[in-house]
Amino acid sequence: MVRPSQQLHAAREPATAQAAATLILLRDSPAGMEVLMTRRSAMTRFAPGAFVFPGGRVEEADVQARPIALRRRTQSRHHLAHAVAAVRETFEELGVLLAEHADGRPVSAQEVAALDRHPLPALPFAQQCAARGLRLSTDRIWAMAHWLTDLDLPKRFDVLCMVARMPEGQQPKADEVEQFEPTWVRPADALAWHEDERFPLIFSTLRTLQRLAAFDRVDAVLQACAREKPLWQSCPRGAWLDGREVRYMEHDAPYGELALTCPDGQLQHSLDWQSLRPVPLLRNVRRLTAPNAGAMTGPGTNSYIVGDAQSGYIVIDPGPNDFGHVGRLWRATGGNIRAIVCTHSHADHSPGAQPLQALCQNVKPPILGLPSAHTARSNARFVPDRSLENHERLVLEGDPVAEGPHRRLRHTLRVLHTPGHAANHLCLFLEEDGLLFSGDHILNGSTTVIDPPDGNMSAYLDSLDALDATCEELQVEYVLPAHGHVLGFARNAIARLKAHRLQREAKVAAALRQNPHGTPEEWLSVAYSDTPRALWPVALRSLQAHVDRLRELAARRAEIQRANAA
Repeated sequence: MVRPSQQLHAAREPATAQAAATLILLRDSPAGMEVLMTRRSAMTRFAPGAFVFPGGRVEEADVQARPIALRRRTQSRHHLAHAVAAVRETFEELGVLLAEHADGRPVSAQEVAALDRHPLPALPFAQQCAARGLRLSTDRIWAMAHWLTDLDLPKRFDVLCMVARMPEGQQPKADEVEQFEPTWVRPADALAWHEDERFPLIFSTLRTLQRLAAFDRVDAVLQACAREKPLWQSCPRGAWLDGREVRYMEHDAPYGELALTCPDGQLQHSLDWQSLRPVPLLRNVRRLTAPNAGAMTGPGTNSYIVGDAQSGYIVIDPGPNDFGHVGRLWRATGGNIRAIVCTHSHADHSPGAQPLQALCQNVKPPILGLPSAHTARSNARFVPDRSLENHERLVLEGDPVAEGPHRRLRHTLRVLHTPGHAANHLCLFLEEDGLLFSGDHILNGSTTVIDPPDGNMSAYLDSLDALDATCEELQVEYVLPAHGHVLGFARNAIARLKAHRLQREAKVAAALRQNPHGTPEEWLSVAYSDTPRALWPVALRSLQAHVDRLRELAARRAEIQRANAA
């Protein structure tokens, strides 16, 4: 856990989220599956003018209406109350009612029209239905998503987003007070119109439509939701990008960085990549991105500055030998650098070490890391002033803390050898704050290249296991990669990365079985058929690493079989 004293922004208590429900009505059409949407009044405080799905708060009356609500055996009481609210809100806003008689006959359009749908009817909604012998068809409503309104917003909702098939024989009619223009639309069309600024959408609706666009039939949606568990849940986070407010979900690349820098949802962080000044991530961690953006480096190489003015600083990955970048690192630290650590010897990570060291004339900081192996390419030769031992700790003593004048903040970086991307690769853990500086072993937005002979796929996968074990031990939450934004959910990121590598290895193995005497280029077209051809020259390196590993594993199995036979 990050120490509260190192957070950039004062703690705040987000507004309490109120229980709410929304219902997406679906129908099949010759053009494909359609969803029912309606336009909010321009005078409403929430989402004025936007196209939305019907919904609203879960009220106590919805909880009390359970006796007339049909329930699946696997449907929870919590889900049932939300489903009742969704039925009620859909009736009030669009005049569509999911209900049936005791003998199973669906409610008719005439019966629906006879009900009072005003927000404050003379007889409450559930009592109107009960008086006519109607039961709510809540057993045909399925949870699809669980949305929590963004932490920075003053009014928040805890929303269960549900789906159901549109009842036959009914036609939507907006209340003409809060809702207008009932519209049946294919999700893909709604997204295209939104892109053309003809169909305003709020963030959660936009992302829901993106998910729904993958389905072509109503049955497919309902089957996907049949597990009684939402397909996803999210509490989006906001930031600034290009001078405008943007939102992200948990699987989006910037989400982890926003959770680290603004844990209570403060709308304070800018995601613009820039190389002129360090970006504060915590009080004791800053990131300065080198101006070497490219296909292999993404937005550039991230150099990290760890420590404070009292403790001095450790610079991780000083980057390429770029005069401006090295100078900015020196100025950001005031020259008070206690050590320079290179996670590995590649040309975008270590060449800046010696020029940065040379600028520190008062105290010469040691350059630390692991020397490059004989397998390294000629542009990746590196010899540190001192080699770092596996599990060695680098300690900075920082500013005095409130508990007493003789106590100081500590910033402890634990070293972990992680060969794989390069033979001399290492990662660092900031123990007190649960951070992993992953170098190129874990990236945000792409997978790292394993380039034999200096790169080794078996070593890479073993190092992922070692990283996972240390993350579990130190309760590491965030990964700070050498390229890209901070990653959250560290152990999940490691698990996804390993699963991806093993899935790719299975494709490589299938290509080898299909064409055992083929060339790497021929295997590539099969194993990396889902990868853009422009990336194939780079992918060819990792393919060779997978081939080497498969042959290594086959040789081990053969050796074991010979030993058993003997």
